[in-house]
Formats: sequence, structure tokens, C-alpha cells
Amino acid sequence: MKKIIYFACLLAISWGCSSSQKADNHEGHNHAKESHGGHDHDHSSDHKHEHAEGEECPHDHGHAEASEAAHTDEIIFTPEQAKAVGLEVVSVKPDKFHQVIKTSGQILSAQGDEVTISATSSGIVSFNKASLNEGAAVKGGESLLSISSRNMVDGDPTLKSKTAYEIAQREYQRAESLIGDKLISQKEYNEIRLNYENAKVAYEATGSRSTARGISISTPISGFIKTKLVAEGQYVDIGQALMTVTQNRKLQLRADVSERYYKDLGTITSANFKTSYDNTVYRLSDLNGRLVSYGRSTNSQEFYLPANFEFDNIGQVVSGSYVEVFLLGQPRENVLSIPISSLTEEQGLYYVYLQVHPDAYKKQEVKTGVNDGRSVEIISGLKEGDIVVSHGAYHVKLASASSSIPHAHEH
Repeated sequence: MKKIIYFACLLAISWGCSSSQKADNHEGHNHAKESHGGHDHDHSSDHKHEHAEGEECPHDHGHAEASEAAHTDEIIFTPEQAKAVGLEVVSVKPDKFHQVIKTSGQILSAQGDEVTISATSSGIVSFNKASLNEGAAVKGGESLLSISSRNMVDGDPTLKSKTAYEIAQREYQRAESLIGDKLISQKEYNEIRLNYENAKVAYEATGSRSTARGISISTPISGFIKTKLVAEGQYVDIGQALMTVTQNRKLQLRADVSERYYKDLGTITSANFKTSYDNTVYRLSDLNGRLVSYGRSTNSQEFYLPANFEFDNIGQVVSGSYVEVFLLGQPRENVLSIPISSLTEEQGLYYVYLQVHPDAYKKQEVKTGVNDGRSVEIISGLKEGDIVVSHGAYHVKLASASSSIPHAHEH
């Protein structure tokens, strides 16, 4: 009996010690997820703040970051800066735009607006004005130069014609007195009269313009000397060109068109052209211009078809100059276009600058189509209502490359 009581007590003591040890081990235990190799991990460090279920965060971090990113591509250009550089903007809207054939051409004098003065006798040239050069203004009927043959071996043609006229006149007067008495035949009388009339015409052609310097040569029209083809003291023959005088009031534009556009020549209505000596693009519609004709065939020397226009020389257009031509065909409706001055080019790509705020601009890539010298068709990159820099885009481009701008725009 004593042995039974002894074993029961021993079992109870053993059970109590085991329970106490398990309790102590559980209280001092660090979870494997929190302690590995003696290092503690603070799981709360992965989140800046915690919220109870259903609680909304008062801070909208995503919107703030998106708003800041949306303004980092803006270029700050204040209204004061825009006024200083003459910055201008236009609103993009669909409008009528013509089909365009781009080519080259030349400005020519219109028919009847230019005359060539030629020599009426052979001899030595002497100018009647000291400053008779290209561009000098002349008046109709003004004597420009003289041709003298007085010291030539063949003699002075004016003196010869005068002598011939005087002799023919005396013969004719004698024949007049003889024909009444039938002392000469009618045939002989007619020959004497014909000789007299020819001598009279020859003498009047030179004698009326004969001066102490020789035969005077005058201009039939007022205008400007376009070309001077002879020099002082030069010998000339009858009919040789001496100079060209132009009124420079009407001009012609001759555009050289490639054969591949032959089918489109019939649709051409007008043209724009740009000279090499200024940046002005002239529109024939502003110069009272019209299409005169266009070629139907080519020759062995030239492989282009000419398109000829005539216009008033309202602008400072130089006859004889070569120009860049934009032939305008049938109009197309609802086409987006902007001024060519709006475009900037970088590595073969074209960009414009959009005004997003009165003092902020944004760079926008565009794809262009044809241009008529003044405006360019926009295929993609812009939409109706966009406000685009039309003048001064280069200054905005410089501002975008500045070290101080662009920066985030603040509202």
C-alpha cells in the first residue's frame, strides 16, 4: 500500500514540472517569422501607415504624383516673354486646302511690257546720258544713244540719203513738167516718181533723227533699262539689239512641271511662288494673276511641261529670277492645316508647340502632308481646337533647352 501511494506522488510531481516547463517555453518563444538567427523583423516597417477595415486614407498619394508628372513636360514662357519676341498663336480648325504640285520656275516679262531697241544704221555707238545703266528710269521718246558713221570708210549714211533724196527730188520735178507735154512716156514718169518716193522715205528715216552726234536712238516706252547690250564706242550693224527697256508692271510666271503631273495640269487654278532673295511667299490671287496656258508636249532639250501665269508686279519681284513654285489644284474640304512657321524640325521629325496655359507650352510631334508655301497639311498629331504657336516657335524651342526651364508648372 505504501508503494502505491509513493508511485502516485511521484507521477503527480513529474506532471506538474512538465506543465510548468511548457508554459515557460511558450512565453519566451519568438515566432520563426519574427526571429531567425537572432535577428528581429519589424513587419510594420513595410507600410507607412495602417488603416482599420473600411477606413479611408486622408492622403491621395497617387493623384499628387500623377499631377506632378503631368506638368513636367510643360515649357514656361510668360506672357511678357511672348510679347517681347512677338509670339503668336492660332487655333487649329478644319478648312479648305488645295492639292499642291511643288516645282521650280522663272519670272519673265509679260508680252507688250518690254521692248528691245535696235540700231537703225551702222556706226559707232555713243551714249547721250552719263548714267545709262541697268535699272535707270527712262521716259518714252527720250533719246538714249547715237550712232555715227562720219569717219567710216563707207561714209555717213545720213549724208548719202540726203544727197540721194535731193537728186531724186529734182528729177521728179523735171518729170512733172515734161509729162504734161507728153515729152516723156508714162512708164518713165512712173519710174522717176518711184525713185523719188524711195529716196524720200530713206532720208526721212534718218534725216529727222540726225544730230551733231549722229543718228539719235530713242525709247518708244517709259520704264527701266533691263539690259544694256552694247558699250560706248562699239561698232554696230543695222538691226543689232542695243538695249532692252521694260515697264516692269506685268510679269509672267513660267512653272516647269514634270511629265508625271500631265493629267493634273488641267486642274490647276492658281499658284504661289517664293523667291530666293526674300522670305515672302507671293500668291497670284493677291497679284491679280491668272493661268494663261500650259504645255501639251515636250521637246528634245527639255523634259518639262510649262505652265504660264500672268500677274501684276505689285510686289518687288525681279524679272528673270528663278523661284520655287507651288501649283494649286482642286480644293479639298475639312483639312487641318497650320502655318509653316509653326513647324520645328529635329532629326527628320516635325514638332509644334501647343499652348496649354497662358504661360505654358507643350512640345507635340506631328505628321505633315503637302504644303502650299504658306500653310502645311497636318495628317496626325493635332486636333480641332488645339492652340499652336504660329510665330516665334524657335524662341519656345530655345526655352525648352534652357537649363532653368522646363520645370514643374504650379497652379
